[in-house]
Amino acid sequence: MFKRKQFGELTSRLSEPRDKIQAISGPRQVGKSTMVKQVLEETAIPYLSVSADNVPKSDTFWINEMWSTARARMKATKAQEYLLVIDEVHKLDNWSEAVKKEWDDDTRNDVNLKVVVLGSSRLLLKSGLSESLAGRYELIRMPHWSYSEMHEAFGMDINQYIYFGGYPGGAKLCHDERRWRRYIKDSIIAPAIERDVLMTKTLYKPELMRQLFNLGCLYSGKELSLNKMLGQLQDVGNVTTLAGYLNTLGEAQLLCGLQKYAQDEARKYNSVPKLMVYNTALLSAQENAAYENVFTTPSLWGRWVESAIGAYLLSQADEYDYRLYYWRERDDEVDFVIARGEQTIAIEVKSGRRSSNKGLTVFGSKFHPQQSIVVGTGGVPLEEFLTWDIESLLL
Repeated sequence: MFKRKQFGELTSRLSEPRDKIQAISGPRQVGKSTMVKQVLEETAIPYLSVSADNVPKSDTFWINEMWSTARARMKATKAQEYLLVIDEVHKLDNWSEAVKKEWDDDTRNDVNLKVVVLGSSRLLLKSGLSESLAGRYELIRMPHWSYSEMHEAFGMDINQYIYFGGYPGGAKLCHDERRWRRYIKDSIIAPAIERDVLMTKTLYKPELMRQLFNLGCLYSGKELSLNKMLGQLQDVGNVTTLAGYLNTLGEAQLLCGLQKYAQDEARKYNSVPKLMVYNTALLSAQENAAYENVFTTPSLWGRWVESAIGAYLLSQADEYDYRLYYWRERDDEVDFVIARGEQTIAIEVKSGRRSSNKGLTVFGSKFHPQQSIVVGTGGVPLEEFLTWDIESLLL
Protein backbone atom coordinates (compact mmCIF):
# COMPACT_ATOMS: atom_id res chain seq x y z
CA MET A 1 0.00 0.00 0.00
CA PHE A 2 1.23 3.49 -0.87
CA LYS A 3 2.81 5.37 2.04
CA ARG A 4 2.74 9.14 2.26
CA LYS A 5 5.82 10.90 3.60
CA GLN A 6 4.07 11.54 6.93
CA PHE A 7 4.42 7.79 7.57
CA GLY A 8 8.16 8.28 8.02
CA GLU A 9 7.65 11.44 10.04
CA LEU A 10 5.36 9.76 12.59
CA THR A 11 7.52 6.63 12.73
CA SER A 12 10.57 8.77 13.49
CA ARG A 13 8.85 10.79 16.22
CA LEU A 14 7.52 7.68 17.96
CA SER A 15 11.06 6.31 18.13
CA GLU A 16 12.16 9.36 20.13
CA PRO A 17 11.86 9.63 23.93
CA ARG A 18 8.37 10.62 25.12
CA ASP A 19 8.03 14.39 24.96
CA LYS A 20 4.96 15.58 23.03
CA ILE A 21 1.54 14.30 21.99
CA GLN A 22 1.55 13.68 18.23
CA ALA A 23 -1.50 15.24 16.56
CA ILE A 24 -2.33 14.30 12.97
CA SER A 25 -4.06 17.21 11.24
CA GLY A 26 -5.48 17.59 7.76
CA PRO A 27 -8.69 17.89 5.74
CA ARG A 28 -11.14 15.04 5.27
CA GLN A 29 -10.35 11.96 3.21
CA VAL A 30 -6.61 12.48 2.82
CA GLY A 31 -5.59 9.25 4.57
CA LYS A 32 -4.84 10.26 8.17
CA SER A 33 -6.26 7.09 9.73
CA THR A 34 -4.74 4.92 7.00
CA MET A 35 -1.29 6.40 7.61
CA VAL A 36 -1.50 5.79 11.36
CA LYS A 37 -2.67 2.22 10.72
CA GLN A 38 0.36 1.64 8.50
CA VAL A 39 2.67 2.91 11.24
CA LEU A 40 1.04 0.63 13.82
CA GLU A 41 1.46 -2.39 11.56
CA GLU A 42 5.23 -1.85 11.54
CA THR A 43 6.01 -0.45 14.98
CA ALA A 44 7.67 -2.55 17.65
CA ILE A 45 6.00 -0.51 20.40
CA PRO A 46 2.99 -2.30 21.97
CA TYR A 47 -0.13 -0.22 21.47
CA LEU A 48 -3.82 0.32 22.06
CA SER A 49 -5.70 1.90 19.17
CA VAL A 50 -9.26 3.13 19.82
CA SER A 51 -11.82 5.35 18.11
CA ALA A 52 -14.33 7.73 19.65
CA ASP A 53 -16.54 7.46 16.58
CA ASN A 54 -19.45 5.71 18.33
CA VAL A 55 -18.92 7.12 21.82
CA PRO A 56 -21.56 9.60 23.09
CA LYS A 57 -20.01 13.03 22.73
CA SER A 58 -20.71 13.93 26.37
CA ASP A 59 -18.80 10.86 27.63
CA THR A 60 -15.36 12.39 28.14
CA PHE A 61 -14.75 9.84 30.92
CA TRP A 62 -14.22 7.39 28.07
CA ILE A 63 -10.80 8.97 27.48
CA ASN A 64 -9.87 8.25 31.10
CA GLU A 65 -11.01 4.63 30.68
CA MET A 66 -8.96 4.09 27.54
CA TRP A 67 -5.93 5.76 29.09
CA SER A 68 -6.24 3.59 32.21
CA THR A 69 -6.54 0.50 30.02
CA ALA A 70 -3.34 1.41 28.19
CA ARG A 71 -1.51 1.96 31.47
CA ALA A 72 -2.76 -1.38 32.82
CA ARG A 73 -1.65 -3.28 29.73
CA MET A 74 1.73 -1.59 29.86
CA LYS A 75 2.17 -2.57 33.50
CA ALA A 76 0.89 -6.13 33.05
CA THR A 77 3.23 -6.85 30.17
CA LYS A 78 6.16 -5.06 31.86
CA ALA A 79 6.62 -2.99 28.70
CA GLN A 80 9.20 -0.21 28.85
CA GLU A 81 7.00 1.99 26.69
CA TYR A 82 3.46 1.91 25.32
CA LEU A 83 1.48 3.75 22.66
CA LEU A 84 -2.12 4.98 22.84
CA VAL A 85 -3.81 6.08 19.61
CA ILE A 86 -7.16 7.89 19.80
CA ASP A 87 -8.98 8.42 16.49
CA GLU A 88 -11.95 10.78 16.02
CA VAL A 89 -11.03 12.35 19.36
CA HIS A 90 -12.61 15.68 18.37
CA LYS A 91 -16.11 14.14 18.57
CA LEU A 92 -16.02 14.23 22.38
CA ASP A 93 -16.92 17.36 24.33
CA ASN A 94 -13.96 18.90 26.18
CA TRP A 95 -11.68 16.17 24.86
CA SER A 96 -8.59 18.34 25.05
CA GLU A 97 -9.03 18.97 28.78
CA ALA A 98 -9.37 15.23 29.42
CA VAL A 99 -6.26 14.49 27.34
CA LYS A 100 -4.33 17.23 29.13
CA LYS A 101 -5.17 15.78 32.54
CA GLU A 102 -4.10 12.23 31.63
CA TRP A 103 -0.96 13.37 29.82
CA ASP A 104 0.12 15.57 32.74
CA ASP A 105 -0.52 12.73 35.20
CA ASP A 106 1.77 10.44 33.18
CA THR A 107 4.43 13.13 32.99
CA ARG A 108 4.41 13.62 36.78
CA ASN A 109 4.50 9.86 37.41
CA ASP A 110 7.14 9.08 34.75
CA VAL A 111 4.80 6.77 32.81
CA ASN A 112 6.32 6.22 29.37
CA LEU A 113 3.00 6.26 27.52
CA LYS A 114 3.21 7.90 24.12
CA VAL A 115 0.06 9.31 22.54
CA VAL A 116 -1.25 9.99 19.03
CA VAL A 117 -4.54 11.83 18.44
CA LEU A 118 -6.28 12.43 15.15
CA GLY A 119 -9.71 13.28 13.79
CA SER A 120 -11.60 13.80 10.56
CA SER A 121 -12.35 17.45 11.38
CA ARG A 122 -9.30 19.65 11.04
CA LEU A 123 -11.16 22.60 12.56
CA LEU A 124 -12.40 20.77 15.65
CA LEU A 125 -9.03 19.14 16.28
CA LYS A 126 -7.22 22.46 15.88
CA SER A 127 -9.66 24.18 18.24
CA GLY A 128 -9.08 21.62 21.00
CA LEU A 129 -5.32 21.68 20.63
CA SER A 130 -5.09 25.45 20.87
CA GLU A 131 -7.48 25.65 23.84
CA SER A 132 -5.88 23.29 26.36
CA LEU A 133 -2.83 21.53 24.98
CA ALA A 134 -0.48 24.39 24.17
CA GLY A 135 3.12 23.26 24.55
CA ARG A 136 2.13 19.62 24.87
CA TYR A 137 1.74 18.57 21.24
CA GLU A 138 3.37 18.53 17.82
CA LEU A 139 1.42 18.64 14.57
CA ILE A 140 1.99 16.34 11.66
CA ARG A 141 0.25 18.04 8.77
CA MET A 142 -1.35 15.94 6.05
CA PRO A 143 -2.36 18.12 3.10
CA HIS A 144 -4.36 17.16 0.04
CA TRP A 145 -2.60 14.60 -2.17
CA SER A 146 -0.11 15.99 -4.65
CA TYR A 147 0.21 15.07 -8.31
CA SER A 148 3.29 12.95 -7.55
CA GLU A 149 1.36 10.94 -4.98
CA MET A 150 -1.73 10.43 -7.14
CA HIS A 151 0.45 9.45 -10.10
CA GLU A 152 2.51 6.96 -8.13
CA ALA A 153 -0.40 5.47 -6.20
CA PHE A 154 -3.11 5.43 -8.89
CA GLY A 155 -1.40 6.09 -12.21
CA MET A 156 -3.13 9.45 -12.79
CA ASP A 157 -1.68 11.53 -15.62
CA ILE A 158 -1.24 15.28 -15.26
CA ASN A 159 -4.49 16.21 -17.02
CA GLN A 160 -6.55 13.77 -14.97
CA TYR A 161 -5.02 15.17 -11.80
CA ILE A 162 -5.80 18.75 -12.79
CA TYR A 163 -9.47 17.88 -13.28
CA PHE A 164 -10.16 15.11 -10.72
CA GLY A 165 -7.85 16.49 -8.04
CA GLY A 166 -6.20 14.78 -5.10
CA TYR A 167 -8.74 12.70 -3.19
CA PRO A 168 -7.51 9.08 -3.11
CA GLY A 169 -11.00 7.70 -2.45
CA GLY A 170 -12.23 9.11 -5.75
CA ALA A 171 -9.32 7.93 -7.90
CA LYS A 172 -10.84 4.57 -8.81
CA LEU A 173 -14.15 6.23 -9.74
CA CYS A 174 -12.77 8.59 -12.40
CA HIS A 175 -13.94 6.34 -15.23
CA ASP A 176 -17.55 7.06 -14.15
CA GLU A 177 -17.79 10.82 -13.75
CA ARG A 178 -21.35 10.78 -12.45
CA ARG A 179 -20.43 8.33 -9.71
CA TRP A 180 -17.21 10.24 -8.95
CA ARG A 181 -19.08 13.52 -8.64
CA ARG A 182 -21.59 11.99 -6.23
CA TYR A 183 -18.75 10.62 -4.11
CA ILE A 184 -17.08 14.03 -3.86
CA LYS A 185 -20.34 15.77 -2.96
CA ASP A 186 -21.74 13.13 -0.59
CA SER A 187 -18.60 11.81 1.11
CA ILE A 188 -16.38 14.88 1.19
CA ILE A 189 -18.20 18.17 0.65
CA ALA A 190 -21.35 17.44 2.68
CA PRO A 191 -19.54 16.08 5.80
CA ALA A 192 -16.91 18.82 5.60
CA ILE A 193 -19.56 21.55 5.62
CA GLU A 194 -22.18 19.96 7.88
CA ARG A 195 -19.97 18.21 10.46
CA ASP A 196 -16.79 20.25 10.44
CA VAL A 197 -17.53 23.86 9.58
CA LEU A 198 -21.08 24.19 10.95
CA MET A 199 -20.29 22.25 14.16
CA THR A 200 -17.08 24.11 14.89
CA LYS A 201 -18.34 27.63 15.19
CA THR A 202 -21.66 29.29 15.90
CA LEU A 203 -22.86 30.40 12.48
CA TYR A 204 -25.95 32.54 12.37
CA LYS A 205 -26.52 31.93 8.68
CA PRO A 206 -25.51 28.35 7.81
CA GLU A 207 -27.27 28.51 4.46
CA LEU A 208 -25.16 31.55 3.55
CA MET A 209 -22.04 29.50 4.33
CA ARG A 210 -23.22 26.69 2.02
CA GLN A 211 -24.00 29.13 -0.77
CA LEU A 212 -20.65 30.87 -0.32
CA PHE A 213 -18.82 27.56 -0.66
CA ASN A 214 -20.72 26.61 -3.81
CA LEU A 215 -20.17 30.03 -5.38
CA GLY A 216 -16.52 30.11 -4.38
CA CYS A 217 -15.79 26.76 -6.03
CA LEU A 218 -17.41 27.93 -9.27
CA TYR A 219 -15.28 31.10 -9.22
CA SER A 220 -12.00 29.42 -8.33
CA GLY A 221 -9.14 31.30 -10.00
CA LYS A 222 -11.18 34.50 -10.32
CA GLU A 223 -11.28 37.73 -8.38
CA LEU A 224 -14.67 38.51 -6.89
CA SER A 225 -15.42 41.25 -4.37
CA LEU A 226 -17.40 40.44 -1.25
CA ASN A 227 -20.10 42.89 -2.31
CA LYS A 228 -20.49 41.13 -5.66
CA MET A 229 -20.63 37.80 -3.85
CA LEU A 230 -23.47 39.09 -1.70
CA GLY A 231 -25.29 40.14 -4.84
CA GLN A 232 -25.19 36.57 -6.14
CA LEU A 233 -26.19 34.87 -2.90
CA GLN A 234 -29.84 34.40 -1.95
CA ASP A 235 -29.42 34.63 1.82
CA VAL A 236 -29.15 38.11 3.31
CA GLY A 237 -25.85 38.91 4.99
CA ASN A 238 -23.13 41.53 5.19
CA VAL A 239 -19.54 41.81 4.05
CA THR A 240 -18.10 41.20 7.53
CA THR A 241 -20.09 37.98 7.94
CA LEU A 242 -19.05 36.79 4.49
CA ALA A 243 -15.38 37.53 5.16
CA GLY A 244 -15.55 35.54 8.39
CA TYR A 245 -17.18 32.58 6.66
CA LEU A 246 -14.57 32.63 3.90
CA ASN A 247 -11.84 32.60 6.54
CA THR A 248 -13.47 29.56 8.21
CA LEU A 249 -13.60 27.70 4.89
CA GLY A 250 -9.90 28.46 4.48
CA GLU A 251 -9.11 27.05 7.93
CA ALA A 252 -10.93 23.87 6.88
CA GLN A 253 -8.72 23.74 3.74
CA LEU A 254 -11.70 23.83 1.39
CA LEU A 255 -11.78 27.30 -0.14
CA CYS A 256 -9.94 30.56 0.48
CA GLY A 257 -9.79 34.12 -0.78
CA LEU A 258 -6.22 35.12 -1.67
CA GLN A 259 -5.37 38.71 -0.82
CA LYS A 260 -3.68 41.04 -3.28
CA TYR A 261 0.04 41.39 -2.61
CA ALA A 262 1.12 44.79 -1.32
CA GLN A 263 3.78 46.08 1.02
CA ASP A 264 1.08 47.83 3.04
CA GLU A 265 -0.78 45.34 5.26
CA ALA A 266 -3.96 47.44 5.22
CA ARG A 267 -4.07 47.31 1.41
CA LYS A 268 -3.71 43.52 1.50
CA TYR A 269 -6.57 43.20 3.96
CA ASN A 270 -8.93 45.45 2.00
CA SER A 271 -8.20 43.93 -1.41
CA VAL A 272 -10.66 42.06 -3.63
CA PRO A 273 -10.15 38.35 -2.87
CA LYS A 274 -9.10 35.87 -5.53
CA LEU A 275 -11.05 32.70 -4.80
CA MET A 276 -9.12 29.43 -4.79
CA VAL A 277 -10.08 25.85 -3.97
CA TYR A 278 -7.67 23.67 -2.01
CA ASN A 279 -8.42 20.71 -4.26
CA THR A 280 -9.58 20.93 -7.89
CA ALA A 281 -11.99 18.05 -7.26
CA LEU A 282 -14.15 20.61 -5.45
CA LEU A 283 -14.23 22.84 -8.54
CA SER A 284 -14.97 19.94 -10.91
CA ALA A 285 -17.71 18.45 -8.72
CA GLN A 286 -19.52 21.78 -8.36
CA GLU A 287 -19.10 22.91 -11.96
CA ASN A 288 -20.77 19.79 -13.45
CA ALA A 289 -18.78 20.20 -16.68
CA ALA A 290 -17.48 16.93 -18.12
CA TYR A 291 -13.74 16.30 -18.16
CA GLU A 292 -13.61 16.06 -21.96
CA ASN A 293 -15.45 19.37 -22.38
CA VAL A 294 -13.22 21.19 -19.91
CA PHE A 295 -10.01 19.75 -21.31
CA THR A 296 -10.87 20.72 -24.89
CA THR A 297 -12.04 24.26 -24.05
CA PRO A 298 -8.96 26.47 -23.52
CA SER A 299 -10.80 29.19 -21.59
CA LEU A 300 -12.12 26.61 -19.13
CA TRP A 301 -8.99 24.50 -18.95
CA GLY A 302 -6.87 27.53 -18.12
CA ARG A 303 -8.90 28.11 -14.97
CA TRP A 304 -8.52 24.49 -13.92
CA VAL A 305 -4.77 24.64 -14.49
CA GLU A 306 -4.44 27.82 -12.46
CA SER A 307 -6.56 26.32 -9.68
CA ALA A 308 -4.38 23.19 -9.63
CA ILE A 309 -1.23 25.30 -9.23
CA GLY A 310 -2.92 27.40 -6.57
CA ALA A 311 -4.09 24.33 -4.66
CA TYR A 312 -0.56 22.92 -4.69
CA LEU A 313 0.94 26.16 -3.42
CA LEU A 314 -1.72 26.41 -0.70
CA SER A 315 -1.02 22.86 0.49
CA GLN A 316 2.67 23.64 0.93
CA ALA A 317 2.03 27.07 2.49
CA ASP A 318 0.67 25.47 5.65
CA GLU A 319 3.61 23.08 5.89
CA TYR A 320 6.42 25.52 5.11
CA ASP A 321 4.98 28.64 6.73
CA TYR A 322 4.72 31.06 3.83
CA ARG A 323 1.88 33.30 2.67
CA LEU A 324 0.28 33.10 -0.76
CA TYR A 325 -1.08 36.14 -2.60
CA TYR A 326 -1.95 37.32 -6.11
CA TRP A 327 -1.15 40.69 -7.66
CA ARG A 328 -2.90 42.93 -10.17
CA GLU A 329 -2.44 46.50 -11.39
CA ARG A 330 -4.83 47.50 -14.16
CA ASP A 331 -4.29 44.88 -16.91
CA ASP A 332 -1.05 43.54 -15.51
CA GLU A 333 -1.28 40.60 -13.15
CA VAL A 334 0.75 37.88 -11.47
CA ASP A 335 -1.21 34.75 -10.65
CA PHE A 336 0.59 33.90 -7.41
CA VAL A 337 3.06 35.59 -5.10
CA ILE A 338 4.80 33.55 -2.40
CA ALA A 339 6.03 35.62 0.54
CA ARG A 340 8.03 34.57 3.59
CA GLY A 341 9.78 37.25 5.56
CA GLU A 342 11.60 39.46 3.08
CA GLN A 343 11.53 36.81 0.35
CA THR A 344 9.06 36.90 -2.51
CA ILE A 345 8.56 34.64 -5.54
CA ALA A 346 6.31 35.64 -8.43
CA ILE A 347 4.57 32.89 -10.41
CA GLU A 348 2.68 33.29 -13.68
CA VAL A 349 0.62 30.35 -14.97
CA LYS A 350 0.25 30.02 -18.74
CA SER A 351 -1.93 27.45 -20.42
CA GLY A 352 -2.95 29.23 -23.60
CA ARG A 353 -5.46 31.42 -21.75
CA ARG A 354 -3.18 34.46 -21.85
CA SER A 355 -0.51 35.12 -24.44
CA SER A 356 1.58 37.61 -22.46
CA ASN A 357 3.29 37.55 -19.10
CA LYS A 358 4.03 41.27 -18.93
CA GLY A 359 2.77 41.24 -15.35
CA LEU A 360 5.95 39.54 -14.19
CA THR A 361 8.05 42.37 -15.62
CA VAL A 362 5.92 45.09 -14.03
CA PHE A 363 5.79 43.27 -10.70
CA GLY A 364 9.55 42.73 -10.81
CA SER A 365 10.27 46.42 -11.31
CA LYS A 366 8.02 47.36 -8.37
CA PHE A 367 8.82 44.68 -5.79
CA HIS A 368 12.09 43.02 -6.91
CA PRO A 369 11.20 39.39 -6.12
CA GLN A 370 13.99 36.85 -5.59
CA GLN A 371 12.58 34.75 -8.43
CA SER A 372 10.03 35.10 -11.22
CA ILE A 373 8.72 31.83 -12.66
CA VAL A 374 6.53 31.03 -15.65
CA VAL A 375 4.65 27.75 -15.28
CA GLY A 376 3.07 26.07 -18.29
CA THR A 377 3.37 27.18 -21.91
CA GLY A 378 6.88 28.51 -22.55
CA GLY A 379 8.04 27.88 -18.99
CA VAL A 380 8.34 25.10 -16.43
CA PRO A 381 6.09 22.20 -17.53
CA LEU A 382 3.05 21.72 -15.33
CA GLU A 383 3.99 18.12 -14.65
CA GLU A 384 7.41 19.20 -13.41
CA PHE A 385 6.28 22.18 -11.32
CA LEU A 386 3.72 20.09 -9.44
CA THR A 387 6.56 17.91 -8.17
CA TRP A 388 8.72 20.78 -6.92
CA ASP A 389 9.46 21.23 -3.24
CA ILE A 390 8.54 24.91 -2.79
CA GLU A 391 10.56 25.02 0.43
CA SER A 392 13.76 24.60 -1.60
CA LEU A 393 13.01 27.84 -3.48
CA LEU A 394 12.90 29.76 -0.21
CA LEU A 395 16.20 28.55 1.23
